[in-house]
Amino acid sequence: MILSRTSEYALQALIYLAAQPNGTSVLNRDVARYLGVPAPYLAKILKDLVKHGLAVSHKGRGGGYAIHPAALGASIRTIVELTEGRDVFEGCLLGLKVCSDATACPVHHTWSPLKTGVLALLGKQTIGSMAEAVRAGRYRVAANRAPPTPKRRHRP
Repeated sequence: MILSRTSEYALQALIYLAAQPNGTSVLNRDVARYLGVPAPYLAKILKDLVKHGLAVSHKGRGGGYAIHPAALGASIRTIVELTEGRDVFEGCLLGLKVCSDATACPVHHTWSPLKTGVLALLGKQTIGSMAEAVRAGRYRVAANRAPPTPKRRHRP
């Protein structure tokens, strides 16, 4: 299953923010630079994540974006549904308008059980657990990048 760039960037940004020390705000441009994504596009995504209560923004000196504690329990599936719409995981793999057990496309019966497993996996993986793995050095948020070490901006 391939996610849209918006979903990928939203997930990467949330994991990155969650991997920062508590109370740390990071500027949009620093997140964008680390992830290797366009800063204006990321700014729009971060604004939406704030609107949905997954990130917080601080203005002024020491400002930037930080993870909202509620986001730590959010799953990959939840984030993708927020960025792409609740029906993103519905529909036919081949894009047919009508596809069900009764009127199946050529891959329906093979894809259906796989899709169930993928959705279960996406529902189990949380932002908090992925951020913890990044902090522990087991994984990276961005390809070919060292673990996060931006200029930290602590809120007073």
